[in-house]
Amino acid sequence: MREYDYIIVGSGIAGLYDALLAQELGSVLILTKGSIDECNTKHAQGGIAVAISSLDSPELHFRDTMAAGAGLCDPEAVHILTEEGADRIADLVKFGVPFDTVEGEIALTMEAAHSIPRILHAGGDATGEHIEVTLSNAARSSRSITILEHCLATDMLVRDGGVYGVAALDLRSGSVEEFGCRFLIVATGGMGRLFKISTNPDIATGDGIALAYEAGAEIADMEFFQFHPTALRLPGVPLFLISEAVRGEGGVLRNASGERFMLNYTPEGDLAPRDIVARSIVAEMKKTGTDRVYLDVTPLPARIVSARFPQIYRFCQAHGLDITSSMIPVVPAAHYMMGGIRTNYWGETNIAGLFASGEVACTGVHGANRLASNSLLEVLVFGKRIVERSKGEADTARIAERGAFALKERDTGTRSFPSLSLTALQSLLWDNVGIMRSGERLEEAATALAAWEKDLKTPTDRPSYELANMVLVGRLMAEAALMREESRGAHFRSDFPASSDAWLRHIVFRKTV
Repeated sequence: MREYDYIIVGSGIAGLYDALLAQELGSVLILTKGSIDECNTKHAQGGIAVAISSLDSPELHFRDTMAAGAGLCDPEAVHILTEEGADRIADLVKFGVPFDTVEGEIALTMEAAHSIPRILHAGGDATGEHIEVTLSNAARSSRSITILEHCLATDMLVRDGGVYGVAALDLRSGSVEEFGCRFLIVATGGMGRLFKISTNPDIATGDGIALAYEAGAEIADMEFFQFHPTALRLPGVPLFLISEAVRGEGGVLRNASGERFMLNYTPEGDLAPRDIVARSIVAEMKKTGTDRVYLDVTPLPARIVSARFPQIYRFCQAHGLDITSSMIPVVPAAHYMMGGIRTNYWGETNIAGLFASGEVACTGVHGANRLASNSLLEVLVFGKRIVERSKGEADTARIAERGAFALKERDTGTRSFPSLSLTALQSLLWDNVGIMRSGERLEEAATALAAWEKDLKTPTDRPSYELANMVLVGRLMAEAALMREESRGAHFRSDFPASSDAWLRHIVFRKTV
């Protein structure tokens, strides 16, 4: 067994940033199931929210984040996020991330549900890509970091309540190898590929959450999945994210008749939190009998649109749409997981030596609904704290286990279900566990997922491992959504449309041994 001080599973900004910090303390191995460049981070257009303006403050950023989280944010975690954010941006500047500037100062823009412009960008709407390229180049050139691409983590090695390594499948040779470590950091990203309409790349299959659950880690807040209101919908064109910042710059939503409609649903109009905007779009499409609405930036100066959103402008232009003169057809799409592997304020889980970083983690900062552009900041702030904790300098106890549920046994009886396939899974979750939910549809999804789980064969390659992981995390999501009999944040149930103080608590799962 090859031994390392740190093993990091995943090569997005969370994995790379943690690796670059950890290399100062010991040997680092990065395992990634694709190439190091395949990740969700590079698709992040929105930027990073941080209070660095003279008109802003960590306290104001704190209030905006708490409001978006609909009562379920952990206040201490949010204070950590907002107060330590500026220092972490300084770290990225040292690594060479080229943030956009105006007259020598970092430029700040507005996004929905923020009370003041505080969003940093790099290359306009290419923020994630700039950060990813900068950090991956630094990791590739490090002598202390080993990178194994096309290696899929298949098992966490745990004994006596602590992790000591990971098993991984070499996807090119088919061989399985075990690697030992003192600290294992899971940074595998999200799970948006569970849904048939998604802004996420193919790699976002919930692997880290599935591995952690099987190893005995606590998984929290799985019912809270964020659907982005605006993804490009053109015939024959892959789904493409249209950043929330487009509305922040003055873009407005219109229905098929060209009428603005958001003020009919909320006083906040086009700048309402994204869960409200997504549900409003669904309602408007149903009302007008159409399969899309339109995002209109044509009143804005063409030079501003092309300079501020170069990726969006070029992508649409390449597919025959000039967004400076024509409206953008859009639909909501699966986007971001608020829940995940439960951690404390230092990224620790209930398993000694196991940490979670980035979208795979549930740190407590997002609550029931993530404030736009807080995700990249969360990666930086808590990634730094993970490495500090591994040095043994942070004075804190390991995360305390709380009352947790195991996935319930479900009697699938003689009911017939569609054969398991990626397409069937994605359709089931989109239709039953998507933007609008009900107890009946959730029950149907949970039962079908349980039946599929019973019929799973032993995985042998990447597609079969990913499908098994998606069935498991899909079950966790459906069961949590079924248990939460209220509507809160990104979780909306038509049979329980109101929020309830009785549900100001978290749903946590842990596998029983």
